[in-house]
Amino acid sequence: MRPWDAEAVRRAMKMYLVMGGVNTTQDPVEVLRQAIAGGITLFQFREKGTGALVGEARITLAMQLRQVCSQHGVPFIVNDDVELAVAVEADGVHVGQEDADAALVRARIGDGRMLGVSAHSVEEARRAVQAGADYLGVGPMYPTRSKADAHAVLGPAGVTELRAAGIAVPIVGIGGITPDATGAVMAAGADGVAVISAIAGAADVRAAAAHFAAAVRGMQA
Repeated sequence: MRPWDAEAVRRAMKMYLVMGGVNTTQDPVEVLRQAIAGGITLFQFREKGTGALVGEARITLAMQLRQVCSQHGVPFIVNDDVELAVAVEADGVHVGQEDADAALVRARIGDGRMLGVSAHSVEEARRAVQAGADYLGVGPMYPTRSKADAHAVLGPAGVTELRAAGIAVPIVGIGGITPDATGAVMAAGADGVAVISAIAGAADVRAAAAHFAAAVRGMQA
């Protein structure tokens, strides 16, 4: 059996933190530790944007964050960089629609690593699943400032539409989600929520993560 079957991916999706050094004014390694203590279940390293690390500094940070995840049994995903993912022995790769072709990424990482793909429509979702995506990142759910290249807001209805169209793979909603909005996203059919600044930019990272984790648990009670 593949290490990342649908149920394993679904469990990992519940509370998904996306972060790079540009998303926090604190030490990102400590931010990740606090977020894990607060209850995140999966981490994606996304080092993009103004001031993002490059070269050896980027690799070093990725390895430090990977080590923290490994110590706590939290899957570690790399955004849009297969070479880095392989170098740090990441659990998977996530690509957007404007990034590398999902089918080519799947061919390069094999079946042993998780593949996530961003999708903003039924057509994109179907192509991603056909290319071998283990899960879809769908959004933005709400307006967000964390991504300069964010698409138009889909809202939870975007998840509902994908489920109604027969898209069965795990889905994580992303974009402007707050703990109070978590219920609406999951009620629409998402398996979990992904956040960036709501946790990475919080003054109390552990408490922020815990609020989200509690909201997710509340939907599963």
